[in-house]
Amino acid sequence: MGSRYNVVLVIIDTLRRDHVGCLGGLAKTPNIDRVCREGVVFTRAYPESLPTIPVRRAIYTGRRVFPFSQRPILRRGIPWIRMAGWQPLSDDDTAIAEYFKGKGYRTALIGDNYHIFEPGMNFNRGFDEWIFIRGQEWDHYRSFKVPDYVVNKYLTPSLKGTGVEGLIRRYLANVSFRRSEEDWFPALTFREAVRWLTENKDAEGFLLVIESFDPHEPWDPPHEFVDMYDPGYSGPEVITPKYGPSDYLSERELRHMRAHYAGEVTLVDKWFGYFMQKFYELNLDKNTILIVISDHGHQLGEHGLTGKVAWGLYPELVDIPLIIRHPEYVNSGIKVNEFVYDHDLFPTICALTSVGCSGLSFDGLNIWGYVDGKETRVRDYVTSAFGNYVMYRDDEYWLISDREGSNAQLFNLKNDPELRHNIAGEASDKVKELFSRITQDAGGRLEPLPTGERDPYEWYNELYVR
Repeated sequence: MGSRYNVVLVIIDTLRRDHVGCLGGLAKTPNIDRVCREGVVFTRAYPESLPTIPVRRAIYTGRRVFPFSQRPILRRGIPWIRMAGWQPLSDDDTAIAEYFKGKGYRTALIGDNYHIFEPGMNFNRGFDEWIFIRGQEWDHYRSFKVPDYVVNKYLTPSLKGTGVEGLIRRYLANVSFRRSEEDWFPALTFREAVRWLTENKDAEGFLLVIESFDPHEPWDPPHEFVDMYDPGYSGPEVITPKYGPSDYLSERELRHMRAHYAGEVTLVDKWFGYFMQKFYELNLDKNTILIVISDHGHQLGEHGLTGKVAWGLYPELVDIPLIIRHPEYVNSGIKVNEFVYDHDLFPTICALTSVGCSGLSFDGLNIWGYVDGKETRVRDYVTSAFGNYVMYRDDEYWLISDREGSNAQLFNLKNDPELRHNIAGEASDKVKELFSRITQDAGGRLEPLPTGERDPYEWYNELYVR
C-alpha cells in the first residue's frame, strides 16, 4: 500500500449503471465485469452535478460544482446557450494532472470527448501529452455532405427538421471516413491508449486519463452489436432521441433504440477489453490503480422520458458505475454500499498512491476508508443538480424539485423502489425537510438561476438545422 502506483482513470460518458453486467446486466460487458471481480464496486455512486463538464470539473479537482455559483458561460460552438456549471477549469483550480505532474508523474489525457477539448476549457492542463480524437457529436470536423436518403434512415417523421436531424447530419459527416470497426470511436480511443501505455510502461509513475465519449448518442455501433439485442428490426433506426417525453416513439421503435444504446455499450466494453489485454500483457496490473467511472446515465423511456432531461433526475440518469481495482487485489469482488460522489476520486487516488494531498483543499473524501475499514458511514444522503433542478436521496426517500423547492416529486424507496408514485402532495413537510438539506449542501442558500438562463437541453428540440 506504500508503493508509488501508476493510475489509469477511465471515464466512460453516459454509461448507465444498470447496463454494466455486474451491476444490472442490461448489456453485455464481460471486460468491465472482470474489473468488477478483481476490484471494489461502489454501488451507490452519484455525480454531484451534471452533465458532462460539471462532472469533469468535480473529478479533475475534487471540488463540488453545485450550487453553480459562477455564471454560466456562453458556449460559442454547439449549442449556443448558457448552461449551469459549464465552466472551464479556473486559474484557482488545482487539476489532478497538474498535481501528479508536480509529484514526478508522467501524465497523459487521451479521448474523444470533444467538450473537454473545446477552446478555453483547460481540461488538458497539466498533461504532458494529450490526444484529442475528433469527430464526435457536434464537433465541426468534416464538411462532407450526407445524402438525405442516408439521414432519413435515422429519423421518424417527428424527428425531421429538428435538432436531432441537425446532429445526425453533422455526426454522419464526421464519420464518413469509417471503413471497419477499427475506425469507430471506442476503437480509436482505446487503441491510442494502448499505444501510449506501451511507450510509457516503464515510467517511474504515470497518470493516464482515458475519456471515452461513447456510449453517448448518436448510438451507431456496427450493426451486429445492435442485433445482439434486437435482431430482425426493419423500421427507422433511432440513434439519437429527442430530449423530453418519449411519446414520439412507438413501443417497437423505443425498444430498438434501447438496442442501439446497449450495442454501443458492448462496443465500448469490447475495446476497453482490448486495452485491458495490453494492460495485463505489460504486467501493469501489478503496480497500477485502475478506476472505471461514468459521468451520468441516460433516459431510455423510463418515466416516459428520453435523453438527459433535467427534471427527470431518476436512477436511470444519476446512478453511475464506479469500480476501483487495486494492484494488490485488496478486497477484490466486494461491494461498498455507502454513498459516494465523483469528486471523491481525487483525494482517494492521492491516498492510494501514497502521494498524499498536502496543500490541497477537497470537498471529496478518501472513500477507500470504507474498503480498508478505517472509515464508517460519513454521509447519510447525497444531493445532485442539473440546471434548475436538484435531487436528494437517502436510504428511504428520493426527492426531485426545482431550485426553489417547487414542482416536487417525492418517492419512498422502501415502498416504491422504481419511483412510480409521487407522494409529494401528501408529504409536504417531508419535502421541506429534505429540500432544506439540499440548501444546506449549497451553503445555506440556493438561489434560482439568473433570469433568462434556460434549462439545459430545453434548446435541443427547438434547434433546427443551421
